[in-house]
Amino acid sequence: MTPQRANSDTKGTPVMASNSEAATFDGALRMRVRSLCSACRSVFGIPDYERYLAHAAERHPDAPVLPRREFFAQSIDRKYGKGGMRCC
Repeated sequence: MTPQRANSDTKGTPVMASNSEAATFDGALRMRVRSLCSACRSVFGIPDYERYLAHAAERHPDAPVLPRREFFAQSIDRKYGKGGMRCC
């Protein structure tokens, strides 16, 4: 991994960021990308499995969690149903 540049010092010489600063930046960037992806899924009506897992852990800790494939299959059934398209 290449070191990342931090702000310049007072003489205009670039200062290299420490590994912990770079790791913090990477972690924050990953969280923002996940948040953006989740928002896009919500806008386009695509179910968000990670959000489902967080909800299940918080609200239903004793209930079994659906595998990813079953979660998406149930989401499609809920959206379109067995009788064709539905509005809501």
